[in-house]
Amino acid sequence: MLDTEIDIVTNDGNMNTFISHPEEGGPYPVILFLMDAPGYREELHDMARRIATAGYYVMLPNLYYRRTREPMINGVPESREIMFGHMNSLSNSMVVDDCRALLDFADSQVAASDGAVGCTGYCMSGPFAFAAAAQLADRIKASASFHGVRLCVDTDDSPHLDADKIQGEMYFGMAETDDWAPPEMVEALDKHMQTTGANYRIEWYPGTHHGFVFPLREGKYHKESAERHYERLFAMFERNL
Repeated sequence: MLDTEIDIVTNDGNMNTFISHPEEGGPYPVILFLMDAPGYREELHDMARRIATAGYYVMLPNLYYRRTREPMINGVPESREIMFGHMNSLSNSMVVDDCRALLDFADSQVAASDGAVGCTGYCMSGPFAFAAAAQLADRIKASASFHGVRLCVDTDDSPHLDADKIQGEMYFGMAETDDWAPPEMVEALDKHMQTTGANYRIEWYPGTHHGFVFPLREGKYHKESAERHYERLFAMFERNL
């Protein structure tokens, strides 16, 4: 595998981004890997590498670059307060703009295909992956949200409002117990998605809690479900990219 960390220029500054792809062959379909609230860190780099080994050009941006270039939390309350401050500083439109910058860069790279793109978002980035699938529908043909928050909410920029623009496949992997994504929200999402004609799937992961895909999330990691998450991603990418 070839790993690189570079700065990608956006409208708001330099976004430090981790990129991983196979050493030989290519070009490879681009996958946008959008981080969870704890931020840019080696645990996510390892997950990006795993996706890349299946034959993809994976781009993991630090979405907090407007405020910091460093990893976020170490488990103390002060760090959680900082984390929530960073998380709440982002909007769907900001991250979609960041995704445009990522794709502009990828289009200049020999190892990256200029065709259909995949996306996966976790936790706070679930709605970002959902919004990107609609706003960048000409490129993103397979997008996934895992234990995503704010997918269907009463705000002017809720991503569900543009779901009818999605041209590819959209997948929602939901934790069975998740205070950040309660069943009522998911039911409302499903009801709305049925009206859009979008190709989507909502799947519940039994016995899981918010954050179940992350190996270092003590008390939350659920290995069987984490492996299923990769299975769903790889199958969707293979179908559409």
